[in-house]
Amino acid sequence: MIRVLIERHIAESLETAYEERSRLVLQQAVSTPGFISGETLVDSHDPNHRITLANWRSEADWDRWYHSRERRELMAELVPMMDRDEIITVLEQSPMP
Repeated sequence: MIRVLIERHIAESLETAYEERSRLVLQQAVSTPGFISGETLVDSHDPNHRITLANWRSEADWDRWYHSRERRELMAELVPMMDRDEIITVLEQSPMP
């Protein structure tokens, strides 16, 4: 299993529109093979900073979703609402010593 950390920063006054559209991205991801679970958090010191932590079966499953036509189309609607580039970090369990 891998975890994917996605950070986004929403432009001022676009929070409501962003929430509606980002919900569609999550709904589509949930139905994608390999998706296990996910949650979105709001930075308590910056309400426009959103962090999504998603669990995927494998990096191949994540890559398939990341490069999918569905995600590209959904992100085309989200990107104009962000005032910074999306930051994605793929994390894996550290091997035990």
